[in-house]
Amino acid sequence: MSISVNTMRAIDHWVGVPLCALLSPIVALLDGLKNITSRGPEAPKKLLFIELSEMGSAILVDPAMRNAQARGAELFFLIFKSNRASLTLLNTVKPENIFTIDSSSIGGLIKDTLRFLIIARKHRIDTAIDLELFSRFTALLTGLCGARRRVGYHIFHGEGLWRGFMLTRKVHYNPHIHITKNFLSLIHAAFAKNIEVPFSKIHIADSEVRLEQAIINPTTLNTVRDRIEKLSKDSDIEFTQGKQRLILVNPNASDLLPQRRWAQQRFSELIKLLHQRFPADLILITGSPSEFEYVEKVRTVANVKHALNFAGQVSFAELPSLYTLSDVMVTNDSGPGHFSAVTPLRTVVLFGPETPALYGSVGNSISITANLACSPCVSAANHRKTPCQNNICMQAITVSEVLEKMEQQLRG
Repeated sequence: MSISVNTMRAIDHWVGVPLCALLSPIVALLDGLKNITSRGPEAPKKLLFIELSEMGSAILVDPAMRNAQARGAELFFLIFKSNRASLTLLNTVKPENIFTIDSSSIGGLIKDTLRFLIIARKHRIDTAIDLELFSRFTALLTGLCGARRRVGYHIFHGEGLWRGFMLTRKVHYNPHIHITKNFLSLIHAAFAKNIEVPFSKIHIADSEVRLEQAIINPTTLNTVRDRIEKLSKDSDIEFTQGKQRLILVNPNASDLLPQRRWAQQRFSELIKLLHQRFPADLILITGSPSEFEYVEKVRTVANVKHALNFAGQVSFAELPSLYTLSDVMVTNDSGPGHFSAVTPLRTVVLFGPETPALYGSVGNSISITANLACSPCVSAANHRKTPCQNNICMQAITVSEVLEKMEQQLRG
């Protein structure tokens, strides 16, 4: 069984804070000795990104990674083992340069953490960038990995979220610009020749947020197409790719923040209306293998022949092919909204506890949010944990509103 999110938050606080306090002076002392004995490279040569828990962030950080790559840095990445596949959609980092930590158990977490600290030093990583928003665990990994240049977000005069003095280049996290631009500010800090307090005193233009498109394997594309057509035939539905449109409905969201979920009943109602409006088109209700029962409830309540349970029918590597074959997708604010951005697929993404201003898809997407006075209620300042048990922000999004935006995307 995997470690729960709340357990990881508790460990990060009750263990992370004392460790940061204990190890900060040691790290500072080692930095002082290194400055006396040797000079590091003038610019990053071997650059490590640390982002453990968010699969979508592997897409959102890609413009920053390519920016660093274009400046001549060899890229490395540390991520939880369960999220490693998210780095394969664009393959910006070489497979052999991806390090993983198994978070399925405390023992595995400790073992892989120690193993990583040894491996990072063997690779002579000179620059580490902590992409996490004020995690003590990643701050410790950054401080202890052996890199002379260590970049990440620092709280400065803010209260709480203290995580020691593990960074050599402290960046101000800006909660008013998109996270992709925040990531690009870390790259500026890593390559800056002069120290700033705080980093980064630059303007990041919208044009710098450019996301590459996934390279689609024709064989994989045909495999996914055949699978869809076979499932349709088995369900006594006439469907031929190109003759009818393919509509994706992704009703679930990760357990990291269940308040992001739009109600099952709403998705079922939406499917009914989509079928009434576009009776010839095929609707696939998507999800992971573990979400099959959740998806089946949505399908059963909708009771639409042209809506099929497609949970677990494609592997993660096959997602870009599925998205390329499809015409539009509606999803909660979750990974698929970001994964689809590496394809031409048009999406409609529903936001509640978080805001599209910071975490909106950078693909061909329309965001819907109720803009309640309490939203967003999760942020870097509270480790993305909310006391809310009644997500009115999601309930306020109507079926007719979502249908209208999906029709807009289909017309486009």
